[in-house]
Amino acid sequence: MDKWRRKYAWFDHIMRAYERFTERYGTHYAAAVTYFSVLSLVPILMIGFAVAGFVLQSQPDLLASLRQSIAEAVPDAQLRDQVNEAVNTALESKGTVGVIGLLGAAYSGLGWMGNLRDALTAQWGHAKENLPFLGTLWRDLLSLVGLGLAIVLSFAITAAGSGLAETVLEWMGLADQGWALVLLRIGSILLSLLANWLVFLWVLSRLPRKPVGWRSAVRGAFAGAIGFEVLKQAATVFLSFTTKSPTSAAFGSVIGVLVFANLVAQFLLFITAWTATARENLEPEVVRAPPPAVIQPVVTVRPGPAPSLMVGAGALAGALLALRWRKR
Repeated sequence: MDKWRRKYAWFDHIMRAYERFTERYGTHYAAAVTYFSVLSLVPILMIGFAVAGFVLQSQPDLLASLRQSIAEAVPDAQLRDQVNEAVNTALESKGTVGVIGLLGAAYSGLGWMGNLRDALTAQWGHAKENLPFLGTLWRDLLSLVGLGLAIVLSFAITAAGSGLAETVLEWMGLADQGWALVLLRIGSILLSLLANWLVFLWVLSRLPRKPVGWRSAVRGAFAGAIGFEVLKQAATVFLSFTTKSPTSAAFGSVIGVLVFANLVAQFLLFITAWTATARENLEPEVVRAPPPAVIQPVVTVRPGPAPSLMVGAGALAGALLALRWRKR
């Protein structure tokens, strides 16, 4: 592994990103983002339910058409009355449902944005700080609104580009040509990539709690746009399989949304780690100076006679032995 990392720079970059992703708890942050993503689906549905109630109440013709569709789809008179009663109840409680939905969407949306910003900040290598509650809440709200505007802009670019291309093909009389449809499909994918790139550029550069330059996020946003498009195509194929049977349609779509949300969250955090661990974004490692050397002489006191006395006694004993040897 170390040999491959020394030989291939792109492989070493991926391994650095993986190490940053695991060291900064990328999986745990992705789980938190996924939880609030799924939690926000219920209040969003409640808001849509309330909006539909206001629209139906202000459009009597549309409400009559809905009742007629219910009558055609439900042949049983008793069941038809129950469905119509449910519609009337929904129209009467649209205000309450809308307020509860807005409160739930605010809670789940701010929780989603707070965890996402903390996760992105961690992947950029910055430690989490103790920030003031109200100031953090206000900044998260502004970030949520900004991300929503970026997503709306990306969808508008994709929709406007596709609609304009179809109009141009019809005007030129090429709407039935196979090669023209292929070019239209390629063009729509390129527009989708452009829209995804704008969203990822906003997420990578503006959402972290520490300032990040636009140039640092350009390459990461491009890689994120391509990967997200692949995930969308895979999700489309998965949903096409789940809608073939009632059982899979009931449970497969929910599981698919849950898995897709988690994959997108993990992919986004890994792309952030990949961007943060690029050579130009790595902070130089500061080598700390060694501590100052302290010279402390060690004095050891041994019990017994002094060494000089021992030497003197040895010399005297040697002299006596030599004198005795001469007398012999």
